[in-house]
Amino acid sequence: MHRLLHAARYCLSVIARIWRGVVRREDAAAYADYIGRTGMAEYRSTPGNHGAWMLRRDDGDRSEIITFSLWDSRDSIRAFAGEDIDQAVYYPEDDRFLIERDSLVRHYEIVS
Repeated sequence: MHRLLHAARYCLSVIARIWRGVVRREDAAAYADYIGRTGMAEYRSTPGNHGAWMLRRDDGDRSEIITFSLWDSRDSIRAFAGEDIDQAVYYPEDDRFLIERDSLVRHYEIVS
């Protein structure tokens, strides 16, 4: 959270990028590990990223996964996601895990 406060205080703008998917509950830990090694690592190593977090909510036999990352600009997001920053980025094993996924990512400006 310290990075969030630092980013919000010292950058003119901070953009939050949020994606959501669902996996079978028995696959949730393995998927979190996989995304930690792929997507989260790639988020964090992209210049202009101010942190990335993965959230998990178990609901019956399913687990909802949300990735939340902070960026200093749309250009920085483009360096990670490609030209169309609203399209989700997927990795080779995602099809094995995901039973539901948002194909679009949401972006929000941090205002307070």
